[in-house]
Amino acid sequence: MEFRYLGSSGMQISAITYGNWLTHGSQVENDVATRCVRAALDEGITSFDTADAYANGRAETVLGSALNGVRRESLEVFTKVYWPVGPEPRGKNDTGLSRKHIMEGIDGSLRRLQMDYVDLYQAHRYDTFTPLEETMQAFADVVRAGKALYIGVSEWTAEQIRAGHALATELGISLVSSQPQYSMLWRIIEGEVVPTCEELGIGQIVWSPIAQGVLSGKYTPGQEAPAGSRATDINGGANMIRRWLGDDVLTRVQGLRPVADELGLSMAQLAVAWVLQNSNVSAALIGASRPEQVVENAKAAEVTIPADALRRIDEILGDVVTSDPATVAKSVPSERAI
Repeated sequence: MEFRYLGSSGMQISAITYGNWLTHGSQVENDVATRCVRAALDEGITSFDTADAYANGRAETVLGSALNGVRRESLEVFTKVYWPVGPEPRGKNDTGLSRKHIMEGIDGSLRRLQMDYVDLYQAHRYDTFTPLEETMQAFADVVRAGKALYIGVSEWTAEQIRAGHALATELGISLVSSQPQYSMLWRIIEGEVVPTCEELGIGQIVWSPIAQGVLSGKYTPGQEAPAGSRATDINGGANMIRRWLGDDVLTRVQGLRPVADELGLSMAQLAVAWVLQNSNVSAALIGASRPEQVVENAKAAEVTIPADALRRIDEILGDVVTSDPATVAKSVPSERAI
């Protein structure tokens, strides 16, 4: 397994980081989730990403149980705060990045994870309703209390990242990471977010590098989605994957198969390896519903894609690639929801 520094921090994380967004606590049984985590550890993966909102808290619980007994100092565990968690009815302060929600959020996450601290605590979205100064002060207090070592953000714009980083610097804490969506098909961060983060010493931990499974090649033009796949699961990301299920996109994706074959990679491995070619990417998040998926995708960690193959990928995908930052507002929820 390859290890990379997270931004300009001194902490190294595994280039393949195990994420449990759509699996633990919802799509797979707990024993299968535990086997997936153990497979990740066997492959040298030491970094694990979750969030309090995943499966309404159950994902953190399952991950904590699966990691129980593993030497804590050998792991890097990331979680997030923003969305409401817990049973109905929910109060008006059960969401966002207010001091109240952050302080309650970190305690809930640590309880579910069965840990004294997390290595990285991330703002799951940007909160337009709470002063950024309040948010960053709360994060600083979480760090000073020893409940988190570093701070990160997810799906923030370049301008928001710059403002947050400036406040973090004033407060003496390290904002070291950004967690955006990034894949061959979704390249929005390349225009502004990546250059800003390179300047500020912030690394990317990218999610959906296989584009919700589309880049694995299992969806073919003119054919029904395979039974049990994400595209058929209304509770497991079907709405997000829909944008890539048109025959124009799927035809281009199938055109990538000869490139993968020539490099001795599966389509999924090619997709994961592709995001890791970006020097600002510290890690690619992969999920799994079977241990075999972990083993396969972990092999992408040390792959170098030749420059001519990268050019061919761009030529094959052509205009089905999304690069316009304005698209984010249409695809990533940012409003408070209770």
